Amino acid sequence: MEQATNSIMAYGTFLALVPALVAIILALVSKEVYSSLFLGVIVGGLLLCQGTGSGFFDAVFKNGLIAKVADPYNVGILVFLVMLGAMVALMNRAGGSAAFGNWAKIHIKSKVGAQIATICFGILIFIDDYFNCLTVGSVMRPVTDRFKVSHEKLAYLIDSTAAPICIIAPISSWAAAVSGFVEGEDGLTLFIKAIPFNFYALLTILTLFLVVVWNVNIGPMKKHEMHTNAVGGNLEDLNFTSTKGRVLDLVMPITSLIVFCVLGMIYTGGYFASGDASKGFVDAFASSDASVGLAIGSFGAFVFTVCFYMVRRVLRFGHCMACLPDGFKAMVPAILILALAWTLKGTTDALGAKEFVAGLVKGGAAGFMNFMPAIIFVIAAFLAFATGTSWGTFGILIPIVVAAFGGVDYSLMVISISACMAGAVCGDHSSPISDTTIMASAGAECNHVNHVNTQIPYVLIVAAISFVTYIVAGFTRSAILSLLFGFLVTFGTLVLLKKHAKKKGE
Repeated sequence: MEQATNSIMAYGTFLALVPALVAIILALVSKEVYSSLFLGVIVGGLLLCQGTGSGFFDAVFKNGLIAKVADPYNVGILVFLVMLGAMVALMNRAGGSAAFGNWAKIHIKSKVGAQIATICFGILIFIDDYFNCLTVGSVMRPVTDRFKVSHEKLAYLIDSTAAPICIIAPISSWAAAVSGFVEGEDGLTLFIKAIPFNFYALLTILTLFLVVVWNVNIGPMKKHEMHTNAVGGNLEDLNFTSTKGRVLDLVMPITSLIVFCVLGMIYTGGYFASGDASKGFVDAFASSDASVGLAIGSFGAFVFTVCFYMVRRVLRFGHCMACLPDGFKAMVPAILILALAWTLKGTTDALGAKEFVAGLVKGGAAGFMNFMPAIIFVIAAFLAFATGTSWGTFGILIPIVVAAFGGVDYSLMVISISACMAGAVCGDHSSPISDTTIMASAGAECNHVNHVNTQIPYVLIVAAISFVTYIVAGFTRSAILSLLFGFLVTFGTLVLLKKHAKKKGE
């Protein structure tokens, strides 16, 4: 949306966030996400052309939808999605998913075990949140189906081990992105120092385990879990083609995805470039292009998997190639939502959302210094929720924090940077227009609005505890004391919720 200038009346004001807020409210009310996102884009187009009609169609289509779908970074993500969909179709057709389901029937004995296995698998796939959501969903959905775990619960488990894990993993596409936003400082070192202060991510992981072990189902999640328990699991209904499948036919493709995606990312970071022997693995990962790296990696994993299945004589070449359109068809809903969400984000950018939020942060930085991490956490959460992007929120807030606290109060700068990351993940985690939330719904084969509605109560609980914990951190400057406080409050809150559920006869 190149035409955006500060001559637009709405530029840099609260109106810059109105298109996103319209889309979010409509999606939650109507439970229909496609039209809601498009209407948000329409509102943004009207604000950009200032209601005159001049340039409206350019704002919505030429500089909006078409420009965003054609953006090289976004195209890479779309290629990655299609290839990942094809990989899932391959694993299903080869019988790898069915074989894993049979293995799980023997080794995973309970509903709690299936959910814990899902969480652990999600934690292990820390490279990238997109990769995490779709891979964990495709592998664990047959297992959780067998043990009557609702798709809404599965989507919550997937979503909560995607961005919250990536944001505390030093070797991940998120660490690379955050490092790139820190000017004048060692980005990766700052990222690592901020990990113990990333209260939302750490408390989300703790909450996940407690919710599963104690069976704490609250709000809309309770209704969906009760319905699934009544209806029963449906693993036997899945359509697997090959009867020759083994667990290895699932393990090898997943392993190849991880290996090739890592190789693809460090390749884009210049690790294999001739004449640049000084660039190590970490440096290459920090400067990688996640979009291109994941596209290359998923393509390499697809080729490897096709060859592997043909050598094993599990599938013929023609059957393997038929998985490409199958994978594309499976990803069409996610691709459509992503395209509209990207367009909506472009609208908020063109309307000056960055400048509006920058003014809010700088305006509050003069006083309340010890409260600034908590304030920044709330602003980051709101911005990420309204725009549906964590990385965009990092790009807006982290440079402001570095400029405000760099050279003045280093420890408060680290805590505030962590608050930026935590708040961005919190908002991204709950936003119906977030890429990761959309991917989690796709990975779990869950209605997108149902996923948003069932996840929000858990997000709000952890967000409230994180906000108070950041106040504690602002005064103590101690990660240990703050985390201990956050853990104790989280335990206490979940105990109270469990007792309340028992009283209501759950």
